[in-house]
Parts: sequence; structure tokens; C-alpha cells
Amino acid sequence: MKPKIYMNNPVLAGMTMKDPALPEANNMALHSCRDSKAILENRRALAEWAGVPLSRFVLAGQTHSDHFHKVTTEDFGRGADRADTAIPDTDALYTFEPDVLIGSFTADCVPVIFSDERTGLIGVIHSGWQGTIKEITPKLFRHLRDLEGCNPADFRVQLGAALSQEKFEVDRDVYEKFKALGYAGDFIDYNDATGKWHIDNQKTVETQLLQAGIPAGRITIDRTCTFKSPDGFSYREDKKAGRHLSFIVKKKS
Repeated sequence: MKPKIYMNNPVLAGMTMKDPALPEANNMALHSCRDSKAILENRRALAEWAGVPLSRFVLAGQTHSDHFHKVTTEDFGRGADRADTAIPDTDALYTFEPDVLIGSFTADCVPVIFSDERTGLIGVIHSGWQGTIKEITPKLFRHLRDLEGCNPADFRVQLGAALSQEKFEVDRDVYEKFKALGYAGDFIDYNDATGKWHIDNQKTVETQLLQAGIPAGRITIDRTCTFKSPDGFSYREDKKAGRHLSFIVKKKS
């Protein structure tokens, strides 16, 4: 178990990657697997590596929504060893609680991992193309500013590995939805040979973060393509693909 590490001390954040040496190549998703026992073995290995018991994991039942949930002590363990106990119909989690690991499943979609260095708040967002056009990221950051007292300048944000613009090929309907955002035009290319559009979802999400007031110097993007990299799970490449888990936990000082 060697996740890609994005942040460390006192906040530990990273992304599990595909590994053919591990059960189901280190798939972390109970909702997309062949053997749930293999997934639980992988999750327990992550728990041991991170120093956080599985009983203090909190995971969501993702639906490409713009819904988010504040994790409290009552949620500890939800979705950790059973899919039916996950936070339902939710694509972003945040918490002020220490020593609880929250995560987001992806296999091409953009994972957004963040921490507020002043308040200690941490969070994760699952922003596939549907979440991006529904603006889940700016909606959550407005909520954190207005209701949780966060200052956008205090956030540190990591965008995890995702589908590259080269491989994110779409038809007119999806293109028009991105175009309608009004700020994604610079991240859309048209391929005359195929009649398809190619969209950079990561850069679109980055623009949403910038518009939310996050300083550019506090946003980092992992440009690893989940389709092209041997370390990536890609739903676009394989509809039966496993899932990465992008995670964050705030350790007690």
C-alpha cells in the first residue's frame, strides 16, 4: 500500500493508485468490484498505512450531484465496510473532526482535496463533468465561507489525478453545457477530424476555485491522466474499472 501523497503533517492527504500486485489492483470501491472482501482488504491496508482505523473512515454514496455533507462524530464508520451505510446522494464531504479519514472515489473524475490551515477544516469533492457543470466546488466553498467562517485565502487545495483533456472527448451536448458556464472556453478544443470536443475538466475546476477566491499559489494539480497512466483506473477506458480513493485526515497534534 503506497498511496500518492499530496499533503503531510499535520494533514495527511493522498490518492490510492492502481497496483496489479494488490487485490483487484487496489480497487477501493464496494460499488464497483468483483469481490467485496478484496476491497475491504485494500481499505484495511490503507487504514493501517494511514494510522486511522477503518471505523473512523467516512465515505459517500456518490451520484454526480452538487450535494455536500458535514461529517460529525455520529458519522464515523459510515460507508467504511458497507456501501449501504455510506452518506447517501452526496459528492463532497468536509469536517472539523480530527483523526477521521474522509474520501472520494474516482476513475477519471476530478478529486478536489482541501484543508483550511486556520480553522482545521478538511474536505474532499468528487467533480466529474456533471459535478463541474453543476458547480459543486464553488457551491461548497461559498458555503464554507458564509456558514463555516472560512477565509478562501487560508485554503490549500489539491486536484488529484484525472482524465486528461486529450482523452476527455465529448459530443455537442456536453460541450454546450461547459460552454454555458461562461469561463470554460479556454479549456475546450474542437477536433475537426472526429467532430468531437476535448475538455480540460481539471483546469475548469481550477478556474472555479480561483473564482471562489482561492489564491493561485495555493492550488496544485496532479496532471497524471487516469486513462493513459498504468497507475490509473479509467471508467472511460473500461466501464468495469475499479476506483481510486482520494482521502484526507487531520491528525491530532
